[in-house]
Amino acid sequence: MRKEERGKKILIVGTGALATLFAARFAKAGTDVTMLGTWQAAIDALNAKGVTLIDADGKAISHSVQAVKNCQHNDLALVLVKSWQTERAAHQLKHCLAPEGLAITLQNGLGNGEMLASVLGAGRVVQGVTTTGAALVAPGMVRAGGEGLVSLETHPGLGAFTALLAEAGVQSESVPSAASLIWSKLVINAAINPLTALLDIPNGALLQRPTARKLMGALARETAAVAAAQNIPLSFDEPVHMVEDVAKKTSVNFSSMLQDVRRGAPTEIEAICGAIAQVGGKFGIPTPLNETMMQLIKARVAS
Repeated sequence: MRKEERGKKILIVGTGALATLFAARFAKAGTDVTMLGTWQAAIDALNAKGVTLIDADGKAISHSVQAVKNCQHNDLALVLVKSWQTERAAHQLKHCLAPEGLAITLQNGLGNGEMLASVLGAGRVVQGVTTTGAALVAPGMVRAGGEGLVSLETHPGLGAFTALLAEAGVQSESVPSAASLIWSKLVINAAINPLTALLDIPNGALLQRPTARKLMGALARETAAVAAAQNIPLSFDEPVHMVEDVAKKTSVNFSSMLQDVRRGAPTEIEAICGAIAQVGGKFGIPTPLNETMMQLIKARVAS
């Protein structure tokens, strides 16, 4: 591929809600999108009907993409599988990425970037987060959950990807610390996701229930304390205010963990609350709420 053509194509690893949303936005902007997945129903729907995005007015618009189970020679890959699928995705990418190809992860939880780097090499992986929300309506069909920001650690090879984001109308920023990005997102995920999944409510309803709101704030403070013990700065000063603000701005959204629980699918609780508790233990920081959330979610999914 010639240098000037680099970046006009993208591989999206995953066929879930966020993967489908980003695929739709890239495809709408004219990018050649390939989606790599294992969910046969999604692969069939994407190849037959394209990727479908439902806008705020309820209008469904479809765009052509290619969905595959195997591929090769991609320069850019956006990884959006669940954290428990990362190891499998990393080994797929070993064959799917070109020798100088770059994998960008916007996944929730801890350990995704490290897992990808262990297989692909540290220089070929960029970690980031996004505040964009999405709800999967059907295989290959997604409803956006409000506009969000993509934050990425600084990397010299990101020019083509950030250009694609801009063309797709997705706001992005570059920041020096991946750890800060990830732990800032963990504070939000740990405070909102398990509670909404357990209570079966949208994000904003947490603010309307005094006990739930108190628990949300306590989870945010507990997770922030683990970040502080590692000397990892957060992207905000007050964790409780931040999670309440996110819950308000995404008030009608159903968290990804609630969507998983409703489908009876595995959740990312181990990579969120479980990982926070594990790191807290190493630094002598009590994490009783995160540990409790992990056990309750595991019990909820198993029931």
